Amino acid sequence: MDETDRKLITLLRANARTPVAALSKALKVSRGTVQNRIDRMLARGDIGGFTVRVRDEAGRVRAIMAIAVSGERSGAVLKALRGFPEVRAVHMTNGRWDMLAELETDSLASFSDALDAIRLIEGISATETSLLLTTHQV
Repeated sequence: MDETDRKLITLLRANARTPVAALSKALKVSRGTVQNRIDRMLARGDIGGFTVRVRDEAGRVRAIMAIAVSGERSGAVLKALRGFPEVRAVHMTNGRWDMLAELETDSLASFSDALDAIRLIEGISATETSLLLTTHQV
C-alpha cells in the first residue's frame, strides 16, 4: 500500500459513496487508476467492504463495560451476555479486563436495569462502565 492508496482510503472513510470521478480529481490520478486501486485493495482485503453510518439517535445511551471474569467462566459469561438485547458486541481482551461489552439502550433507566442484571451473571467478578458521550469517525 502506497501513499495514494492511503489517501484514497482516507477519502473513502469520509464518504464511501464519493464518485470515482471526484476521487480521481482529489488524488490527481485517472478514474481508471482509482477504480483499479479500489479493486486491488478489495481483492487483497485491505478494504473489507463498504458500510452505511446512520445518524445517532437522540436519547440513545451507549457505553463500554469492562468485565473481569472469575476462573474459567468466560464461555458461560459470554453465553449469558448474548441473551441481553442491550449488548451490541463483546470483545475478548487481555490485561486487567477479560471482556469489553458494547451496550446500547433507549434510556438511562433501561441502561441502569441492564447494568444491574449483567452484574448478577455468575462468573463476573468486577465491572467498570464508561458512557460514550461523543463518537468521532476516523
